Amino acid sequence: MKPAQLGEPSPWVKRFLSHVEPGSSVLDVACGSGRHLQLAVNHGLHATGVDQDISRASQHFAGTANVTLIEADLETGHPLDGVMPAGRFDTVIVTNYLWRPILPDIIAAVAPEGLLIYETFAIGNEQYGKPSNPDFLFRPGELLEAVTPQLTPFAFEHAQLEKPDRIVQRICAAGPDHKWLRTPPVFEA
Repeated sequence: MKPAQLGEPSPWVKRFLSHVEPGSSVLDVACGSGRHLQLAVNHGLHATGVDQDISRASQHFAGTANVTLIEADLETGHPLDGVMPAGRFDTVIVTNYLWRPILPDIIAAVAPEGLLIYETFAIGNEQYGKPSNPDFLFRPGELLEAVTPQLTPFAFEHAQLEKPDRIVQRICAAGPDHKWLRTPPVFEA
């Protein structure tokens, strides 16, 4: 059976991941089919994807060097040390996923010289459809508050996006030893 298409990676993730050093480690939380894992592999990164169901990602990455898939229910309340050990990953990516009880674990998984790239739905999205449950929507400024003071934000948006219409919060934040604190990369305007 031919695997389903991965879908386009988030432009937000592409923008920042393109500046991550080849050979770095990346964790994709709630990786789904693996669209950001593929982006990481294309950039020469070592990617780990975690999801409660890795069957879709497994179709794409079976036997692929530099990809590790972990099947884990992130919402069980069990300690996540084995899945997201503190300070382990050079980059942690989260898109279209919010489970507040593990936000501290996600942030802690970022290495001192690492990055967090996070983008998901926010209050106001209910006018466009799902998710509409406030349990799965960031409140205004909530993502920014969650990452500080552990990480330093480089970019933050609470924005309305199109195609499809949605309201999101997204951030790129760096650990205290990240090189961008001294020399930020050059981004396209």
